[in-house]
Amino acid sequence: MSGESATAIHKGQVDLLDFIDWTGVECLNQSTTHSLPNAIKQGYREDEGLHLESDADEQLLLYIPFTQVIKLYSIVIKGPEDEGPKTVKLFTNKEHMGFSNVNDYPPSDTAVLSPEHLKGKPVLLKYVKFQNVRSLTIFIEDNQTESEITKVQKILLIGSTVETTDMKGLKKIEDH
Repeated sequence: MSGESATAIHKGQVDLLDFIDWTGVECLNQSTTHSLPNAIKQGYREDEGLHLESDADEQLLLYIPFTQVIKLYSIVIKGPEDEGPKTVKLFTNKEHMGFSNVNDYPPSDTAVLSPEHLKGKPVLLKYVKFQNVRSLTIFIEDNQTESEITKVQKILLIGSTVETTDMKGLKKIEDH
């Protein structure tokens, strides 16, 4: 574990990057030259010169499915002070969301990012609402200065995998 992530990750929590199902990841309204992998993939997200950027307006809608069920503890969203994200709504297990229906559903959690968050301070989530996550939709509604373009330098998802039930332990009930 690197020194940078040790401060953001608590005991039992890991960077969930290895559990992302890359075949299903989507990002609506991303710039073709500054796309989602720049902010989320290992190596790319550590490169200060790379970032995710919105295209037509300031909003971004990210869909991140996982290869197994996870528990999400916190999220780090780094961005520049002026064009970095401000209002971020998180939705669990909602597929096929678009800009036309994103406001039809109550978010699992909403975060208003401060300058400290944009520098890498983790946003602690309502843990009870992120216990059984198969996919995460991140709606970046606006940015810090209401400019036309939103920039995201890094997205880090912190949590753990959900343990599967041990069937051998359940068998003892039948042995009467």
